[in-house]
Amino acid sequence: MDEKRPAVYILASKRNGTLYTGVTTKLRQRIWEHKNDVADGFTKRYGVHTLVYCEFLADIRAAIVREKQIKKWNRRLLYAVMAAWPRKREAHALASFPRKRESRAPIRRRNALTGFPLARE
Repeated sequence: MDEKRPAVYILASKRNGTLYTGVTTKLRQRIWEHKNDVADGFTKRYGVHTLVYCEFLADIRAAIVREKQIKKWNRRLLYAVMAAWPRKREAHALASFPRKRESRAPIRRRNALTGFPLARE
């Protein structure tokens, strides 16, 4: 998949919950940013993290026009489009990004017999 393809996407907080429509040229990166609450904003405030629809377009201007069209749709039409969206392997992979790991203390190796931490070399 080309990393610089313009795309329009819709995220949801939960079933019948809050929706967010956006446009980007780096969909994988943008979805990761939303899921990990990188920026303070709408998606962080309302917990909108699940990708429910995406559409790739020819150029960024077409993507912006499409985003504006989608934002004017009512919820019934949005849900119909999201329900009809094919769940291809590529789309599922985009939606299942792992969340950022919380920083943890480093894991120290232990002796299998005693359970005591191994000496540092």
